[in-house]
Amino acid sequence: MTQTYDVIGIGNAVVDIICHSDDAFLDRMGIEKGIMQLIERDRAEMLYSEMDEHIRAPGGSVANTLAGIGALGLRTAFIGKVKDDELGRFYAASMRASHTDFPNDPMDVELPTTRSMIFVTPDGERSMNTYLGAGADISSRDVPDVFAGGGLLFLEGYLFDKDDGKTAFSEAAAKMKAAGGRSAITISDPFCAERHRADFQRLIAEDMDIAIGNAAEWTTLYQTDDLERAVGMAAEVCEIVACTRSGDDVWVRSGGETVVAPVTRAPVVDATGAGDQFAAGFLYGVTAGHDLDVAARMGVLCAREVIGHIGPRPHTPLMDVFRAEGLA
Repeated sequence: MTQTYDVIGIGNAVVDIICHSDDAFLDRMGIEKGIMQLIERDRAEMLYSEMDEHIRAPGGSVANTLAGIGALGLRTAFIGKVKDDELGRFYAASMRASHTDFPNDPMDVELPTTRSMIFVTPDGERSMNTYLGAGADISSRDVPDVFAGGGLLFLEGYLFDKDDGKTAFSEAAAKMKAAGGRSAITISDPFCAERHRADFQRLIAEDMDIAIGNAAEWTTLYQTDDLERAVGMAAEVCEIVACTRSGDDVWVRSGGETVVAPVTRAPVVDATGAGDQFAAGFLYGVTAGHDLDVAARMGVLCAREVIGHIGPRPHTPLMDVFRAEGLA
């Protein structure tokens, strides 16, 4: 019998290498604070050599989200591409051990497995330096036929830097729609919205049922300083639109309905994965059939859990977090 899934993600399979640093180190190394920067292989090797104590974890925005949803009990699969090297084998084994299927075995490809050096400063901001290796070369050929059961497809903006990724997304969304499922996207980064504005706007309007972004991503995508207007423009063409606002209340719009999920500010140890885990809780809530206000609160709780420790994935069972707040 063919395995079916509740949520299927496609994204860049990234090994995260995380360490603490300070602002002086970022300045010395020429690292722009608080964003994701793409780097070449030689700079990746140099930055890695400058890292002292660090932790290593399977990452990638959509992969982190899928791991959170899988830990909540839904059947999940993450479609990514890794080389058959040490980091690639680590990645595949780690994903499969964390409640999420990884259908693609490590491959005999030229580029090494994608990795991101993440420097976390005392204020909790993370500065990501990503070498786009094998994971960024995902294409339709790398997407197995796992859509027969329908469910939800979740995509990330980071893979739009290559045409093969765009094609893979469109074809996967069409297959999911044909199977009776829905599709969702995370914009990923304001720079993604700037680089791929027309593609994102078309995808959200024509192929996506759910779109998630933060305030900077939405205002960049629709070229306005008015966040209300930007979110409204998205909601005119997309069924469900979610906007996180850096510690302020979360907005969710669907048709004529507006939901506001309150955010209680909490100490930030590491902001890595906050958006990914908001998406995990929110998409879990939507997929499990909860009302949008409950789904949004679930997203907020998942984000709050992950910023309280180092690393982009939950340490506390998320269902326990929901139960403590009367949501499960």
